[in-house]
Amino acid sequence: MIKVLVVDDERMVCRMLRAILGSADDIEVVGEAYDGAEAVESVIRLAPDVVFMDLHMPGVDGITAIGRIARMPSPPRVVVLTTIDPDQYVLRALHAGAAGFLLKDTPPEELIGLVRVAHEGHTVLSPAATRGLVSASADHDAVRRRALSRIGELTEREREVLACLGEGLANANIAERLCLSEATVKGYVSRLLDKLHCDNRTQAGIVAYDAGLVARR
Repeated sequence: MIKVLVVDDERMVCRMLRAILGSADDIEVVGEAYDGAEAVESVIRLAPDVVFMDLHMPGVDGITAIGRIARMPSPPRVVVLTTIDPDQYVLRALHAGAAGFLLKDTPPEELIGLVRVAHEGHTVLSPAATRGLVSASADHDAVRRRALSRIGELTEREREVLACLGEGLANANIAERLCLSEATVKGYVSRLLDKLHCDNRTQAGIVAYDAGLVARR
């Protein structure tokens, strides 16, 4: 079972998400939280696999909560689910440690599949969030120079693994593509996160994207 925590200050939204996700045989909504502080406490107490996180909430906001959760040992995959304009927030959320950014107008039938995709280690972005990510990196030359500087000391194989992270591939898919064992890929990913000072593979994927290792869509 994929354990999901739903975080939103609107209780009706939480109940709707519980009903939608609970209809899947392999997903269990293990709890609800109504602000960022409660979200952090609930992650510690319930150990969910995936968290759906709103951004604007009273007290501790979603971005702050994502950052706190990302610094935990073995953190869950946190996916933003909000109505907020992604042009302003998508890059902040991903750098804080989010594994995806979706808008609340995402069709209900797609949410179940996206939970599975996020749980498998992939980044999930709505089309509007993808456009927001490109918009947030409008000064592409400066962004690319900084990213290239960060990957300057990586080996060729490490760059190949990083490019795969930029595509959102899970370890098993990377292993198959590069003809490596999953254990070897896991080691590469761990070293990449350390070398690039990234909290998670989504942040490393952004570096790959900005450095031009992954084609812009």
